[in-house]
Amino acid sequence: MANEIKRVVIYCGANFGNNPAYRAAAETVGRTLAEQGIGLVYGGGGVGLMGAVADAALAAGGEVIGVIPEALKALEVEHKGLSDLHVVPDMHSRKAMMLGLADAVIAMPGGFGTMDELFEALTWSQLDYHRKLCGLLNIDGFYDHLIAWIQHSVEVGLVKAVNMDLLVHGSTIEELLHGLRTREFPLARKWMAR
Repeated sequence: MANEIKRVVIYCGANFGNNPAYRAAAETVGRTLAEQGIGLVYGGGGVGLMGAVADAALAAGGEVIGVIPEALKALEVEHKGLSDLHVVPDMHSRKAMMLGLADAVIAMPGGFGTMDELFEALTWSQLDYHRKLCGLLNIDGFYDHLIAWIQHSVEVGLVKAVNMDLLVHGSTIEELLHGLRTREFPLARKWMAR
């Protein structure tokens, strides 16, 4: 049975990074989501990879919903042309709203904020607070070390092997969307099994 994906939350950098492949991938992601009728939920900024993915989705006629905390409106230069922009009081509200609006999660290259958002969503999934798969868009091997660390954590017994199924990864948006649509969500509370 396929997982229905009407909207995806994208976590990614407010900078472009120094690899042009990241920006190209952000543009491809935005365009692909719009072409497939999948709405984009993201941090609401108009700069860096966040701005690139939003601009590409909008240019292709897609729905783009931004969620930005009051304190970051000036720093991240809020995007002015979105389908909808929610201004929230803090980061906790931002993360909860973004996740609540989406059916799946995709992390693209990014920094501390991207990792914070990804691992909170992944942890909530592990705890069965929601039933949304998380995906890593592994552009140019950006997430190779993170994937290796997660596998190592399983090997040393700090992460249950079943929880690896909560995280899908792919090197293209098409591959990743296919995985998010077809991966079966692990049974609730399996993480507690001994």
